[in-house]
Amino acid sequence: MPAAGSEGDEGPAGAGGEGAGPGGGPAGEQAGPGTPKLCGYLQKLSGKGPLRGFRSRWFVFDPRRCYLYYFKGPQEALPLGHLDIASACFSYHQPEAGAAAAGDEAAAFEVHSPNGAVAVLKAATRQDMTYWLQELQQKRWEYCNNLDAAKRDSRTSPTPSDFSKGLVAKDNPDLSILSQNASAERARNILAVETSPTDLVGEQAASQPAPVQPSAINFSLKQWSTEIKNSMSSLRKGNNENRKSVFYTTEEWELLDPTPKDLEDSIALEEKRKHLAEGSKGLTSSAFPFDFGRIPHKTRRPLKDMIGSSKNRNSSDSSPTEWYSGNGNKLVSELQLKYQSQQEELEKLKKDLLSQKELVRLLQQTVRSSQYDKYFASRLCEGVPKDKLELLHQKDDQILGLNNQLEKLNLEKDSLQQEVKNLKCKVGELNEQLGMLMETIQAKDEVIMKLSRQLSECEDSTSSQSGAVNSSVATCTNKELQELDKLKDNLQGYKTQNKFLNKEILELSALRRNAEAREREWQAKYTSLEAKLCQIESKYLILLQEMKTPVCSEEQSPAREVITQLLEDALKAETSEQPEQAFFKPHLVSEYDIYGFQTVPEDDDEEKLVAKSRALDLRSLSLSENREISTGVKWENYLASTMNREMMRCVELKNLIRSGIPHEHRSKMWKWCVNLHVKKFKDSTVPGYFQTLLQNALEKQNPASKQIELDLLRTLPNNKHYSSPTSEGIQKLRNVLLAFSWRNPDIGYCQGLNRLVAIALLYLEQEDAFWCLVTIVEVFMPRDYYTKTLLGSQVDQRVFKDLMSEKLPRLHAHFEQYKVDYTLITFNWFLVVFVDSVVSDILFKIWDSFLYEGPKVIFRFALALFKYKEEEILKLQDSMSIFKYLRYFTRTILDARKLTGIAFGDLNPFPLRQIRNRRTYHLEKVRLELTELEAIREDFLRERETCVEKRDLISDDEEDS
Repeated sequence: MPAAGSEGDEGPAGAGGEGAGPGGGPAGEQAGPGTPKLCGYLQKLSGKGPLRGFRSRWFVFDPRRCYLYYFKGPQEALPLGHLDIASACFSYHQPEAGAAAAGDEAAAFEVHSPNGAVAVLKAATRQDMTYWLQELQQKRWEYCNNLDAAKRDSRTSPTPSDFSKGLVAKDNPDLSILSQNASAERARNILAVETSPTDLVGEQAASQPAPVQPSAINFSLKQWSTEIKNSMSSLRKGNNENRKSVFYTTEEWELLDPTPKDLEDSIALEEKRKHLAEGSKGLTSSAFPFDFGRIPHKTRRPLKDMIGSSKNRNSSDSSPTEWYSGNGNKLVSELQLKYQSQQEELEKLKKDLLSQKELVRLLQQTVRSSQYDKYFASRLCEGVPKDKLELLHQKDDQILGLNNQLEKLNLEKDSLQQEVKNLKCKVGELNEQLGMLMETIQAKDEVIMKLSRQLSECEDSTSSQSGAVNSSVATCTNKELQELDKLKDNLQGYKTQNKFLNKEILELSALRRNAEAREREWQAKYTSLEAKLCQIESKYLILLQEMKTPVCSEEQSPAREVITQLLEDALKAETSEQPEQAFFKPHLVSEYDIYGFQTVPEDDDEEKLVAKSRALDLRSLSLSENREISTGVKWENYLASTMNREMMRCVELKNLIRSGIPHEHRSKMWKWCVNLHVKKFKDSTVPGYFQTLLQNALEKQNPASKQIELDLLRTLPNNKHYSSPTSEGIQKLRNVLLAFSWRNPDIGYCQGLNRLVAIALLYLEQEDAFWCLVTIVEVFMPRDYYTKTLLGSQVDQRVFKDLMSEKLPRLHAHFEQYKVDYTLITFNWFLVVFVDSVVSDILFKIWDSFLYEGPKVIFRFALALFKYKEEEILKLQDSMSIFKYLRYFTRTILDARKLTGIAFGDLNPFPLRQIRNRRTYHLEKVRLELTELEAIREDFLRERETCVEKRDLISDDEEDS
């Protein structure tokens, strides 16, 4: 079983710690379709000494590796650590001696790892704890049972259900899965406890606030770097909502300035406070020091209520009877009288000031009117008829009348506002009176109740002696009933715990037996391999001895028999004729690889031997790569970091894709890459767009359908998914090509599109493969790449020649010296993206980068293939041998890691701008050449029509038509 991760204190995580990079993306696809994700809030016991305590963490279960990752919160990108559930066992947590509260750790449980580490987790309720334990137990059971089958082939996923798309996903590998123990399954079902989660479990819990432990510090000192990375990741987000402060609320605030009356009241209150402070020097004061009169109005919240409430509070707090006592009462009363008199004088002065202001305003208005009349009479009246002057005077009088009326209305409005204020004051006084009356009534009610209690006590005193015995009996009975209920609850809890622990023991025993059986079977397989190795070594020793001392005679030597036997043994392909022995047979080379391609051809023995040798080399390389698990761990770390958010384009993801997408994640990643490029197309289409295109192509006449039918069986004849007319891949291939021909009638169908779709269908469903073809033809490749003239393809070959002369000058000069046109070989590389040109492992690694980065990857790998074999090509000294070598040399390249290093390392820099500029340059030249060829063709046709001798000459196109 896999080794346990970092349990216990929050140390660096092996799968989800420091190595996980920022990303963003589909996270919910780890679980199968329709299966809810197991996630939620739990509290984890961590820390040492006085800092040891429960900290709230967000836990997410990853079914790919059977890991339980924990994050600081649902929005964090990097996990703080993980727990390996596949090799763990569970138990209830016993509270430590001297626990603060009896029920503090009632919902806590433990996760024990094989290395001795114990992680203590606590749920919010016992119901949540039971749900978590049941789910984790079930996940461990499912994973370990699937692991028995998946580990037979190191190139398959531990969880076969992880990839659920494409033709490859429907393959059933020739693996024997251990049969389930029926009695154990029945016992597990009997011992299962039905529970349902609360709001703190499930994806909906991410919107709930985290349960906070009162005295816990929710920060990990050991994981400070992860905490900082998570903080920086959240700050880098472009979403404005994520940039808001924690003090930001969604409440709409309104900017309202305080009214002049409120400001005057606050100023008067301040002056009153100053006078009181001057008269009470040396005495203790508890006046509220906040000054609402000097508040800067920066908020958008109304201040009227705040000022009014503060004014009432300060006026009530400033009561002299609360501040002073004894000898200071007389001084306070004098100061109050003096203050009231000054306040009355201030009010009179304010009224006088307002009346003077009104008088000044009226005088200013009169002056303006007189000045206007004077100006009007002196300047405007010269040369104006009298009737017009009278009309102007009338208009002027009307304006003055309206102004007077407006002023009267304003005065009425002010008076009404004053009345409203007075009414509000009266309402306040009435409310105060009402409150006083309610208090009086309440006091009277209390007196009545007190008298009633005294009366009842007097009446009960006579019967107290007779009822004492009955009350004591009733008290004892209640206590016994409560104790009985408590014992029943404890009994039910112990029954539930007993069921779970019995189920845990049963499952652990079953898993142990499975592990022992797997160990015995691996031992048998090892013995079988060792026996076969001994036989082969014996035959080779006989062969070497014969070669050392040959027997010269006309009879057939033993060496020839040994060689014949060795060849026959080597050419035997793996079959499933004897399934009971499939587990013990050395599983080196199967008839088909994991992509469905045939590993060994059926016709030529010599070619079969070469193919078998190549397949063994590939197997050796894959086994050596599997020993170095750094790439797989990086992928697991990255996918773990995207469990809480969507994936985004970043440098880390690009480097991971360049190293190759793992087989089990390729379906999901290809679909994500395709959606990334065609999002604008898909957003502009209606739902069911692909089905509509397919329906139209099937019902109406389609000129491309005839050629599509002819090419279906010629697409990938060496792949079992397209080898016969009844294969599932053939029907899907037909549907995608017909739908695309209806979408893009300018292209319709071009030979080469069928191979692109066939590769896409191995990992994608029909509709996704259709959008993958749209990505390649309409997004990646230039226009006219797949049209009848193949203009874009011809341009790319000239661009590739320029890059060859720049990146590989010696090889380019070698080809020029012997006049070898290598574009005859590379043309097909570009047209179908290396399909049928390289071995399948390298092909899919190229497609991984191609779907993410675009067509520049084709140029990189085309140059890398030549650079990989540059020295071997330079040794060839004639054009025939060079051209013959170029036809098959790509199939001899097996080391994908070395080829990728050349493509993305040795060939840098590789700017896309340079390719675009050269495409533009060569496009004009090729168009001119095609125009000249078309002119020559037209001249030839005219000459053929006029010349009798040339009328019998026809072209190949005319002959086909």
